[in-house]
Amino acid sequence: MIETELFEAIARGPAGGRAFWLDPESPSVAGPSVRIRLGVWPGPEDAKGTVFLLPGRTEYVEKYGPAAADFARRGYAMLAVDWRGQGLATRPLADPMKGHVGRYAEFQSDLDAVIAAAGALGLPRPWFVLGHSMGGAIGLRRLTMAGHPFAAAAFSAPMWGISLPAPVSWVAGPLAQALHDSKLAECYPPGLDARTYVLRDPFEDNKLTTDAGMWAFMVEQAGAEPALTLGGPTLHWVAESILECAELAALPAPDLPCYCALGGAERIVHVPAVIAQMARWPKGRLESHAGAQHELMMEGPATRARFYDACAATFDAAR
Repeated sequence: MIETELFEAIARGPAGGRAFWLDPESPSVAGPSVRIRLGVWPGPEDAKGTVFLLPGRTEYVEKYGPAAADFARRGYAMLAVDWRGQGLATRPLADPMKGHVGRYAEFQSDLDAVIAAAGALGLPRPWFVLGHSMGGAIGLRRLTMAGHPFAAAAFSAPMWGISLPAPVSWVAGPLAQALHDSKLAECYPPGLDARTYVLRDPFEDNKLTTDAGMWAFMVEQAGAEPALTLGGPTLHWVAESILECAELAALPAPDLPCYCALGGAERIVHVPAVIAQMARWPKGRLESHAGAQHELMMEGPATRARFYDACAATFDAAR
């Protein structure tokens, strides 16, 4: 673990934030070396615990500086991670703007490294997991594994299914299997390219947030530190995600408290998959935020406060 730069000017997190390089083990003995980046923000001196915020695809540590400030006000320390393939972490392809992963098991190796680093840094316990979008799939997988260190969980628009056009969704499983060996696996899906979403599309009718101020915050970050940004996913990433979601849907729900929230205007993850997962979660609660879109932590102040209050209440009750 080596300390590295945290872009504090654009992160707008609480004072005392730090960043570290971590070197997770490869799931494959023959796999290339990988470096990921961990960001840590302290809570108050008598912090009630630490929130492990697991970002979605395209995201990076600094995007969640405001979330760290919100959790600090509620008594919690927080960390976030640049997963392999995004942010300043190692990118596996010659075109670094392509969002790509070999297998979803690789993200669990990243999370292993994050958990080990949190222990080495002595981050306050108990520990809680908060997964957004793709991070929701990574977090749910960990909660189904023996020996995870988390006392409770929260999710924001978790990617437990991907919203696909009807003709594609009908053949999603066989298509995903076929893409593993296809020469097209490292291509962008139709309509996507190397441009990052917030610089490619206008605010009007975007799928992330209804709040112009938070949209401007994301645009500012992308312009100030373009190395943090990512373009569209590869077809292989899409295939891996479809297969991972199908596997997660077949697993028993974890036995720990969970709060999950969706925007009422969600258009990225498959809402029925989230509803189905939470319906069988014995200690779970699902809440819809009317009018909000995919990124509840990038929505307006009232939505953000409601979301963080619900997360903190869930964590408080599990301490």
